[in-house]
Order: sequence, then C-alpha cells, then structure tokens
Amino acid sequence: MKNLSSFVPLICLCFLCFAFVGCQSKEKDTKQSDNITKPTPKVDIADIEDGIKAFITNKAAENDGYFLVKDDNKLLRLHLVRVHTEYLSNLGPNSHFACVDLADTSGDVYDVDFFMEGKPGEMEVTETTVHKLNGKPFYSWKQKPDKTWYRLPVAEASNKLLGVIEGEDQFQFNYEVILPTIEGTAKMWIPVAVTDHFQEIELIKQEVPGKHEIIKDDVNKNDILFLDLSSEESGKPVTLVYNVKRKEKGPYEDSSEIAPRYLESSALMPVGRRFRELALEAIGEKKKDSHLMQARAIYDYIIDNMKYMKYGDYGKGDSIYACDTKTGNCTEFHSLFISMARSVGIPARFSIGAAIPSDRDEGGIDGYHCWAEFYADGKWWPVDISEGNKYTALSTYYFGRHPANRIEFSRGRDLILSPGPEAGPVNFMAYPVLEINGKSAVAKTTFSFTRAN
Repeated sequence: MKNLSSFVPLICLCFLCFAFVGCQSKEKDTKQSDNITKPTPKVDIADIEDGIKAFITNKAAENDGYFLVKDDNKLLRLHLVRVHTEYLSNLGPNSHFACVDLADTSGDVYDVDFFMEGKPGEMEVTETTVHKLNGKPFYSWKQKPDKTWYRLPVAEASNKLLGVIEGEDQFQFNYEVILPTIEGTAKMWIPVAVTDHFQEIELIKQEVPGKHEIIKDDVNKNDILFLDLSSEESGKPVTLVYNVKRKEKGPYEDSSEIAPRYLESSALMPVGRRFRELALEAIGEKKKDSHLMQARAIYDYIIDNMKYMKYGDYGKGDSIYACDTKTGNCTEFHSLFISMARSVGIPARFSIGAAIPSDRDEGGIDGYHCWAEFYADGKWWPVDISEGNKYTALSTYYFGRHPANRIEFSRGRDLILSPGPEAGPVNFMAYPVLEINGKSAVAKTTFSFTRAN
C-alpha cells in the first residue's frame, strides 16, 4: 500500500460538492494534480462505482476469490461487502475517489479508501488506505486554512472531528426516493420529521406523486406520509426537503406518564429471563443502586462486549441476534440495551433518524442512525452506544447526550399504522416502507444535507 504524504492537496470545496468525504459521515482523504487548468470532465458516479467494483473483482479472481490489502505488516484477505455510493467522488481530470467496505474471513469489516486514475472503463487504483476497522477509525483528518488536509491521531482529534457538534446546528436535509417500476398498485409509507423540544422542523419543499396524505401514529407521536400509487408513478421521485434547527440533547424531564410499553417486549426486543440474567451480570454489585447507575453498567457492558459490524444479518434491531453474535449496527446496540434495561425495570425507548456529518458542510449521508433513551431519577437520559463504542474517548459524552448534528424521523418499534402495510406492524421507520401488489419492495433512498452558514 502506497504511503500517503502528511498533507494532501484538495480541489476547492466551492467547485466540488463532495471534495472531502467520509464513510458513515466521517472524514476522508482527497487529492488532485497541481495546476489544473482545464475543467473537470463529466464522469458519472455510476462509472466510478463500476470502476472500483471491476478492479476489486478482477484482483480477487487472481487470488482465489480474495481481494488482498496490506495493512502494516498484515496481509488482509477480503470480500467486497458494499461500495459507499454516497461518497464516490470525481476529484479532478481522470482522478476519482471511492470508499468501500470489505470483510475478512472472520467477519471483521474494513473501511478502505481507494484513489483511482483514468477514464470510465479504464480506471486503475493508485492508492489504498485502511481507514477503519469495524467502524473505529485509525486516524482523523483536519483541514488547514489553505484547504489542505492532514492526518490527525484520533486521540488528538476534537469532538467535532469525531462527529459531535455541541450547542446548536442548522442545516437543510434532503430525503429523496426514486420509485421502482410499479406493475399494478403500490402503497408507500415515509416518516416525516416533526418539531419537538430539541428540533425545529420546516418542510420547505415537497414533491410527491400519486394520491397522498399525512397519517398519524398517535401512540408514538409520529407523522407518516402515505402514498397510494399506480403504474403511472413508476420511476418518479419523492422529495422532502427540510430546514432544521437542532439543539444538543441532554437529560430532560417529561411530565407525561411513563407508558407501560417502555417496560414490555416488542417483536425483536424481547424482555425476560435471558436478558434479565445478562443485565444482572452487567450490573454486578450495583443491584441495590439507582437505575441511573445500573443503566450505566449496562451501557458499559455493551460497549465493552459488542463489535460494530455491518456484516451478517444486521440492521433489524434484533436483540437476540445481538446477544448471540455480539455484533451489529446501531439498531442491534440499542435494541440489546433496551431489552436488558426493561428486563430489570428500567423504562427505555427507541428513536431513529440520521446523523449529520460534523466535519464538512454538505454532501451525502451514509444512511440512517438510531439511538435510545432510558428513564431514571425523574428524567429521560439519551444514549448513543454504537457511537460510544466507536469513539471510546466519547463514551462518557454519549451517556446522557446526543449532539446537535442529527435529525429525528420517528420513535418507537412495531408501529401500527392505518392504513398500514399488509405485512403488519412496522419494525421501525427510517427508510420508506413500500408494498407493490401487497408484497414488500424496495425503493432507492438517499439522504444529503447542506449546513447553514
């Protein structure tokens, strides 16, 4: 692997929307040739995606099906998991960037950056850099006033470079869906962000085809956009654009009664003997202490024992899967916490939305993010255990805090909607729920943002 220099020139951000990018909303390296005088040629993102996939596939074919990456003194034998399409970038004339997740035979997932040169169909990789292992970065990047970037050890990085904006944040958030081919009829449900004590939401643009209306989930206080679609809407976009003003969230009082469901099982978050035993093991000698101290013990147990891995059957928020494998993404981390907390009498609840990158002011967002809250000492305490797991220096911050740079779409699990899907209650709502002729289907969904000056 070619070593990168300490400083890497960048194309001015005013000419490139994604000149500086990062997997899962984190920082990435970019570069350009000096003294570029001709305009950047038009290269489709699809061409860059095809180029990196072809490179990895061809190299794997030469090595018994494995793509080889040298990381320090270790040779990694990897399989392609996914290309982060939201971070594919054209950096200059015939110069491109790609970020890819690759998994080794044990299931560990490496976030690898690729720099490529060449025209569509003729791209060659010039540099590779392993940036993260199971979501944890090996380094961060910091920008200088002259628009160059340099590596910074994570231990020396500020909270802002590690994903946290404290106080307040303001941004425009774009939620975009492309409808697939519809043969017959289709129904779609999309969560709609609403104003609460910590976020002010203004829907400034709405492009919605077909018949549509806002329906209410009164149990969880969610607004849902319901679309009744026909074949005429095939391939059309659905666009929601918000202006968002968000405050950092800390422990807060809520005068409403603690709902019984915050101590009960849900379909994928069971409560009972197995999770009670696990929670009591985590709590240890704190059995007679406050719920606050017990919740912290459960929080620490999950941070210490789980790996953040987007590999395998992850992403459903299945507490049993999380308990068995000790792996998953944010949904597994917080579902396990909720099952354990509820099993020892600590009310807990689930919310989902998106984390807004803190290190740049526009661009793509790597999908949804979820979090949890628990009730103790007369207050609801926010936690973000998966982020605390990635950045151990922030594990104390994320127990009782959510940063300002995020947007919440919906709350709760097993959502019962009317009209609702044929499949029954909705596990949770971040991406659209789509049914074509009563059968589940998928619509391409992308999130992007622009931070207010």
